[in-house]
Amino acid sequence: MISLEFLLTSAVVVVTPGAGVLFTVSTGLSRGRLASVWAALGCTLGIVPHMAATALGLAAVMHTGALAFQLLRIAGVLYLLYLAVMTWRDRMAFETDATPTAHHPARLVGKAVLLNLLNPKLTLFFLAFLPQFMDPADPTPMRQFTLLSLVFMAMTFGVFVLYGMAAHAFRERVAGSARIRDALRRGFALAFAAMAGRLAAGDR
Repeated sequence: MISLEFLLTSAVVVVTPGAGVLFTVSTGLSRGRLASVWAALGCTLGIVPHMAATALGLAAVMHTGALAFQLLRIAGVLYLLYLAVMTWRDRMAFETDATPTAHHPARLVGKAVLLNLLNPKLTLFFLAFLPQFMDPADPTPMRQFTLLSLVFMAMTFGVFVLYGMAAHAFRERVAGSARIRDALRRGFALAFAAMAGRLAAGDR
């Protein structure tokens, strides 16, 4: 059921940088190793609503209902712009002595969940991608769908944690430079804004 082709294709999808990767990396750079793990967990949990919507058949409505899709996309654009503004304004971002209590795990997970919850591409991903790897002869299609989805989520969490660890290692090397910290803060803010623009301009 879980083919090598599915694993390789899923790996490509997960590794390709997107808003979730950007959020996890920026968290690892600004808040450290543990915070990046919480961010990765939140991004992974943010997949669950899209998985559930597909399983319940709501994804078909999202796929055919232009208004519903557009509303979700607009919400995603606005949230990415919010992250861009907050990152740009956070002068304490990427400070090595930033207090960990400033970003409670629950808040980090919540922000990450919301980020992926407002990503309409995930619903379409589950609708168009996973069925290609399901056996039509299997009498338990929901079991297949759930298993493939859980594998995809596990891969997402693992890859995002690695991204966060790499970001933390990079942070330890460059965080002593105020110029580099400012460049990182502005760079990530612009990257969030660019993703908002790409999402706003994207086709259905």
